[in-house]
Amino acid sequence: MSDSSTPAIAAPLNKKERILSIDAIRGIALLGILLMNSMEQSQAHFFYVSLNLNQPITGPNFWAWVVEVGVFEGTMRGLFSILFGAGTVLLLNRLEKTRGHIDAADIYYRRILWLLMFGLINAYIFLWPGDILYSYALCGLVLFPFRKLSPRSLWIGVFLLLAFGTYRESATLSDHKETIAKGKAVELLQSQHKKLTPDQTADLKKWHNYRDHNDSKGIMKQAQEETIKVQKSNWKELFVFYRDINMDLQSRGFYNGWWDMLMFFFIGIAVYKSGFLTGDSPTWQYVTIAIAGIGLGLAINYMGLKEMYHTRFDFVKLTESSPFEIYQLRRFVQTMGYLSLLILLYKVTPFRAVLNRFAPVGQMAFTNYLSQSIITSIFFYGMGWYGLLQRYQVYEVVLAIWIFQIIFSTIWLKYFLFGPFEWVWRSLTYLKLQPIKRVREDVPIETVSGTAANL
Repeated sequence: MSDSSTPAIAAPLNKKERILSIDAIRGIALLGILLMNSMEQSQAHFFYVSLNLNQPITGPNFWAWVVEVGVFEGTMRGLFSILFGAGTVLLLNRLEKTRGHIDAADIYYRRILWLLMFGLINAYIFLWPGDILYSYALCGLVLFPFRKLSPRSLWIGVFLLLAFGTYRESATLSDHKETIAKGKAVELLQSQHKKLTPDQTADLKKWHNYRDHNDSKGIMKQAQEETIKVQKSNWKELFVFYRDINMDLQSRGFYNGWWDMLMFFFIGIAVYKSGFLTGDSPTWQYVTIAIAGIGLGLAINYMGLKEMYHTRFDFVKLTESSPFEIYQLRRFVQTMGYLSLLILLYKVTPFRAVLNRFAPVGQMAFTNYLSQSIITSIFFYGMGWYGLLQRYQVYEVVLAIWIFQIIFSTIWLKYFLFGPFEWVWRSLTYLKLQPIKRVREDVPIETVSGTAANL
């Protein structure tokens, strides 16, 4: 398929449209991220990908789970990470042209270190244990030296990181399968009244500990304990509770998944440099990647969701039945499929008008991301709604936040150049209060857009 054979596709995007297209995709990704984040902040974190067995697992709850886990999980974060990588190289290109390499590096690293601080605030003050800013900052610290690599070299890095991540996760799966197999073998010996060796006793203890934390019964017990604890805690007690969780996530958790973010950062730089992100590639590429990526991703998810539902979310059984881990592969192809589809749709004028409604959200991505944590913390913790809503009802809250952020972002940017948190971040980065009020309507889009100055 060629561009000339597709009359519905408009001419190549101009500079303003290219920037707005990136902001629109970022806005969609940010709103999509709230779908997943809301599941972990409104109820016990075990129900992020699992249904609560104490609630109906059919009807609206079932379909809410299917849409979230099957269609959006991991992919919106992937899109957001791609745009972080693209925004980084866009910013550095501009800085190096206007300020030189030394000043560009100085500004960049100061910006990243402040991002790290905002990540700590989001995690420990706004009480969001799923914060991504801290991890983005840590990976961003090593991103600078890769800014000059060619798209080909970056793609080599992407596939190396994809292979490494898949290997690491499959190795972890293999370790868990070994724990289960050894433990069950010892249980058989125990049922035959045979004396156990110290190693066998240790294997049995390790297996029982794994089982009690990962089968359906154990998960529901832990979820109930977590729900009661959070519901009865004041802010100080919540701070201590989530402090320990965040310390684990920002140390061991980051160590076990850093390749995830860095891989998508590399993709972002590569697709921006090649022109793919700005719509310069042939139409057939977008169509092919969209169909193949989304189709394969949904097919993999369908099989996974079917097995999860069949086992009633028993991760011991799921571990035993899984030959290897393909989570990162699925995320990669599905995210690239969505990215291709959105770029393709943006080339079609009627769809472009719709997608542009999300551009203000993307331009204020930093403010909107942090405000999502603030709003959900107030609603679920401060107002006492934690653990009280069914899954589909949580999405009603999400919808209300979506509407609010779309309207608020659109109105705010009519009067101001940046979102409030963007302005603070920018002022801290440049060590000087930045202008924020819009003084005229003809401000160049480059100075307003979040593409070069946002996440």
